Amino acid sequence: MPSVSDPRILVDAASRDDAAVFQVAPDRALVATVDFFTPIVDDAYDFGRIAATNAFSDVYAMGGAPLFALNLVGWPRERLPFDLLGEVMRGGSDVARAAGAFVLGGHSVDDPEPKYGMVVIGEVHPERLVTNAGARPGDALVLTKPIGTGILTTALKRDLLPAAALAGAVRVMTTLNAGAARAMLSVGPHAATDVTGFGLLGHLHNLLRASEVAAELVAADVPVLSGTREMLAQGAVPGGTTRNLESLRDTVHFADAISDADRTLLADAQTSGGLLIAVAAERVERLLEALARETTPAAALIGHVVAGAAGSITVR
Repeated sequence: MPSVSDPRILVDAASRDDAAVFQVAPDRALVATVDFFTPIVDDAYDFGRIAATNAFSDVYAMGGAPLFALNLVGWPRERLPFDLLGEVMRGGSDVARAAGAFVLGGHSVDDPEPKYGMVVIGEVHPERLVTNAGARPGDALVLTKPIGTGILTTALKRDLLPAAALAGAVRVMTTLNAGAARAMLSVGPHAATDVTGFGLLGHLHNLLRASEVAAELVAADVPVLSGTREMLAQGAVPGGTTRNLESLRDTVHFADAISDADRTLLADAQTSGGLLIAVAAERVERLLEALARETTPAAALIGHVVAGAAGSITVR
């Protein structure tokens, strides 16, 4: 990306953060993000809900509140009926409504492979902005959704798992991170990100690198969706997960006792994952209690931030 410099730009792509942030007034900044992908489930309505929930997540990770969204659509008009696209877009609209936002338009292209997602615009007070660059040694790391969606959806694509068995993962992927964000903001985090395509390890690495710190992660404390390990044992590993693990070879150090399966799982490419929050140790209990009140899919203390080489992770 070309470098940019303007005092109104509070966050750009340089820090690998979740969204761009642009200040428009002393007490107001816009949060802008975009995300779209190909279907990961068979049901069109669920696909729309998952894609929209995933897109809104970046605004919540920055501590913002969504305002409106624009649809992004690629559709094979000669192969798939438009009423199926209607179900996809209905799913997206329902998620936007649940987020208190509006879908105001969008853009579509004729595409041999269906794709759907959203541009989402939100707002945040500049003094309440949460970025991935503020984690400090001693901070606790808290995760608000279990991992494993990449493995489970890959198992579905390979006919290793019936669609009905994916219901739990769909519930997690369609749960907005709004409650997690409210809990996070109520205690004052130092940094946060959401866990999506780069997997837990990849997004943690980005947060640590931006914050110029390191971390220790406890593999057994990371929550995992039911059935994930069984599907992993049958070889349901997404290509993105394999690439994630390879890209982190020089920055993640696994204890000898960590199995190859667990190493893969921690790098699994997620869709619409939870928030990963760095919070001062003395505030972690308050955060966990707040997450419980919000009934987030998980509220797990999975490790700590430590001094060390920027971006490095030790998994024990």
